[in-house]
Amino acid sequence: MIALIQRVKHAIVTVEDSVVGRIGGGILALVAVERADTRAQADRLLERILGYRVFADAEGRMNQSLTDTRGELMLVSQFTLAADTHKGMRASFTKAAAPEVGRRHFDYLLARAREVHPVVASGRFGAHMQIELVNDGPVTFWLRAAPAE
Repeated sequence: MIALIQRVKHAIVTVEDSVVGRIGGGILALVAVERADTRAQADRLLERILGYRVFADAEGRMNQSLTDTRGELMLVSQFTLAADTHKGMRASFTKAAAPEVGRRHFDYLLARAREVHPVVASGRFGAHMQIELVNDGPVTFWLRAAPAE
């Protein structure tokens, strides 16, 4: 599984002119499920998202995690992160999980996040979404929990 995480001041996800998710300060994570992913990758990715140190400590160093700061989390499915862009002028999505598998693993990730973290919002899987955010920094990281090979 892949997550592109962004430290945000706030983020809002809209589907068909209706707000479906909103957070204040915290992390917006765009998430892709790859073909070989299992719940183990979802668990590891969630651990990394919640524990990755992207927030400043008292000395101004990025030494605090979302768990440490009790910031808010938004998870948004984005299968295009699993694209192969190495050649040509059009992405290949052969590495992305099939939609039904992607939904199952994304829903599992979302449910686990809501079990262990106080504020978790999300977009709507498979929907055409508009995301408004203020990236704080900017701070953006690409995280991956790769399947065992």
